[in-house]
Amino acid sequence: MIYRLTLLLSLWIGYGSAPEAGETTGVAVGSKEFTESVILGEIAAQILESATIDVQHRKQLGGTRFLWQALIDGEIDLYPEYTGTLIEEVLGDRLQGKRDLATLRRVLAEQGVSMTEPLGFNNTYALGMMTARADRLGITTISELRDHPELKFGFSNEFMSRADGWPGLRRAYRLPQQAVVGLDHGLAYRGLAGGRLDVTDLYTTDAEIQYYSLRVLEDDRGYFPDYRAVFLYRADLAERLPAVLPVLRQLEGRISEKEMTAMNAAAKLGKVSERKVAADFLRKRLAIASEAEVEGLAASLWRHTLEHLSLVAISLAAAILVAIPLGILCARRPRLGRLVLGATGILQTIPSLALLVFMIPLLGIGAWPAVTALFLYSLLPIVRNTYTGLQNIPGPLLESADALGLPRFARLRLVELPLALRTIISGVRTAAVINVGMATLGALIGAGGYGQPILTGIRLDDTGLILQGAVPAALLALLIEGVFELAERRLVPKGLRG
Repeated sequence: MIYRLTLLLSLWIGYGSAPEAGETTGVAVGSKEFTESVILGEIAAQILESATIDVQHRKQLGGTRFLWQALIDGEIDLYPEYTGTLIEEVLGDRLQGKRDLATLRRVLAEQGVSMTEPLGFNNTYALGMMTARADRLGITTISELRDHPELKFGFSNEFMSRADGWPGLRRAYRLPQQAVVGLDHGLAYRGLAGGRLDVTDLYTTDAEIQYYSLRVLEDDRGYFPDYRAVFLYRADLAERLPAVLPVLRQLEGRISEKEMTAMNAAAKLGKVSERKVAADFLRKRLAIASEAEVEGLAASLWRHTLEHLSLVAISLAAAILVAIPLGILCARRPRLGRLVLGATGILQTIPSLALLVFMIPLLGIGAWPAVTALFLYSLLPIVRNTYTGLQNIPGPLLESADALGLPRFARLRLVELPLALRTIISGVRTAAVINVGMATLGALIGAGGYGQPILTGIRLDDTGLILQGAVPAALLALLIEGVFELAERRLVPKGLRG
């Protein structure tokens, strides 16, 4: 019954179209979740493509630690980074207080990582305020913030915990502000413009600085180091694909701060795709022709739908195959059942982002960590409903089955499961709907799906892109509700329906 449906679902959607983001025979380029990193990743990918090198760009994968670990583990081959981030956040303990590039290269080599020469611009951290607000309070430097403890601070989530972020800045400047909130970097600008925030962290090449008329506060104590943009790459890349490095080094010293700011503005304010922005730069600055075909809405929607269905179908099918036997076990062995229900309940309480990160060391980045996390979240509603459905079968019905001399397995198959089927299907339906929503987070680790346009839309402040992911996800959840409603009518005997 439900197992046949599960098998068909897996074969039709899951195994036939499971996204394998981690597989590439060429170069895997990574980028962080902010626009500038995506643009630099696109520039690297396209300049390599122009040299007929097979490239896969795995966009907006996460923060610094995520990309660094992916590079160390071989999940990606190169990604754009900043010298200040390496010195202060990634390798601070190993550098023993030294900040020169020679020491940085030596310590990177010990990790099996190499670094290009700087690309030509410095994108350091800064603090910013709306200019009108800063003028009213007479604030031009970070030190002057000490005199205004009432100001509302809101920083990007990564800046809140970085070694070179808010904790160190607060100590260096002895700032009194305590109620500081963490939020997405792009949303902070809207918070400033709307008056909900007074101060946030900036990247000095952000296009929004001019767009929102922000004042960049002077770092009068020289807290922030230089953040020269570079590309980090695995040391074994030179041996594996020797053609890559000469091509990549064409970018050294070729991107000015003005050019980088203009590219950020084109992507974030002009709504030009990062791929086209990168192609325009390569054509104008290096005379390199690069194809910049932008995926159409229909093709993009179809691809994200297949990716999303794959994540949901595979995880749900696996959960059904595991959870229903566990629910039967819970009904048969009450003491063991309490442990199983408790364990699946604990899994449900683990924050989804944390669970995804926990999966990465075991399964890498891409679809399978997301599938595994969704599988674990699906267990509780199916186990619990299977257990509840079997427990709620009236005793006289079971006694009648025993009186007929049915063996235990036959009684389970012919009597108990049909009587509990309506409750079991309800649990599967709950798990499926939960999975549709949770699967959007898989985009954070390169799993694709409807989360991809949602994340991109948030980053670019593009409501249309957000809706391209949110609306289909909601419609898919409604469709699944309808499918399981039909399945219940088809599989549950007419006399057992409500």
